[in-house]
Amino acid sequence: MSEEKKFRIESDLLGELKIPADAYYGVQTQRALNNYHISRKKMRDYPDYVIAIAYVKLAAVKTNISLGVVKGKVGAAIEAACREIIDGKLHDQFPIDMMQGGAGTSVNMNANEVIANRALEILGHQKGEYQYCDPHDQVNCGQSTNDVYPTTIRYALIRMNKNLIGSLTKLIGAFKAKGKEFSDVLKMGRTQLQDAVPMTVGQEFNAYGDNLEEEVLNLDRNVKLLHEINMGGTAIGTGLNAVPGFAKLCAENLTALTGETFISSPDLVEATPDTGAYVSMSGSLKRLAIKLSKICNDLRLMASGPRCGLNEINLPPMAPGSSIMPGKVNPVIPEVTNQTCFKVIGNDTTVNFAAEAGQLELNVMEPVIAESLFESLWWLHNAIDTLIEKCINGITVNKDHCYNMVKNSIGIVTALNPYIGYDNSTAVAKEALQTNRSVYDIVLEKGLMKQEELDAALDPKNMLKSHRFNKN
Repeated sequence: MSEEKKFRIESDLLGELKIPADAYYGVQTQRALNNYHISRKKMRDYPDYVIAIAYVKLAAVKTNISLGVVKGKVGAAIEAACREIIDGKLHDQFPIDMMQGGAGTSVNMNANEVIANRALEILGHQKGEYQYCDPHDQVNCGQSTNDVYPTTIRYALIRMNKNLIGSLTKLIGAFKAKGKEFSDVLKMGRTQLQDAVPMTVGQEFNAYGDNLEEEVLNLDRNVKLLHEINMGGTAIGTGLNAVPGFAKLCAENLTALTGETFISSPDLVEATPDTGAYVSMSGSLKRLAIKLSKICNDLRLMASGPRCGLNEINLPPMAPGSSIMPGKVNPVIPEVTNQTCFKVIGNDTTVNFAAEAGQLELNVMEPVIAESLFESLWWLHNAIDTLIEKCINGITVNKDHCYNMVKNSIGIVTALNPYIGYDNSTAVAKEALQTNRSVYDIVLEKGLMKQEELDAALDPKNMLKSHRFNKN
């Protein structure tokens, strides 16, 4: 194949560049490919991101057609190209690095060029024949990177959040299923890693499920902030080069296309540099990560041993645990979940710094905000799915061992406070600790309670919930 057939030549402000002849992207995407080799994560690695920008461009061209500024077959071809991307085609044509300068201009132009060149094919022309459909004049008509890019990020986050909530809901169900399965397994509760009062393993697992349900609500609350968009604000929110009515109609079109309720910001100048919704969204992901990591810490503690730890539960063995210690099996799935959560917590710090770093009418740090949020959503989604499949669903409990620890615990003396008083309970606990005898035997020996009263007080049914008692 000749050199001419392998490449086509395109030009921009900086001059000419060779573009692969079969590429749908153009010169500004090629410059981004040449310039940015930072994260090595590509726009195409996040399908929801590519689909989101196609929806934004589709809403924009529909708006421009309605307002009479993009006409006839060109508008229809742009629509068709957008729909193909939404359907999963041409995603390989979005190869630019997630980390970039330019406040997202490379992302916007990547979409403009791919859509324009596919529209040219639909119209019967060759790639690069932009006199028939131009990436700027038609595809980007009435728009700027500064309204397209944040709107795209917002819709991509909304889509990815749905996936995360789907996984989180399954994890909640898995914990509650274990709560039901272990509802009759008595164990010792602990505070500050010391024996506290009895509970059931089922109560513990139900609590994990209930705790994470709060995070579903929190994610839903914060994602609502992402529905206010600044399309039609163009460069700095003044609406220069967009025809009157574009902002409101584009939001309506995006709503109709996606099923999400988008609203046009009442102050587009304010909305253009504003990153507050990203900060809130990142905070909700951090909060989830902190809770999830704490739960995984608990699982690792409860499974510690098997002979010299708590050994209350058994995690599914997923891999040999040591290259030197035979027979060792590590809690690798909770461990990898912990590490995912650490990354999310770190990403939140990045988002906070990037949001603060905006100046005047634009925040140029939105690429790292997008990359951090997408990574957090994707990693959490994957980690939660792994945790369900390879850990939670396979957990078993050592019922007899748990019960023996309760029976031998000094902590059960707490249940006797209402009957014999705090001072007597303290004395019993101290003697039990010093003599290695049971609380039960010492209470009877000292005549502090009758046996039937003691049995009733230490009945698990009474120790696991509030109840009436008769004080001596």
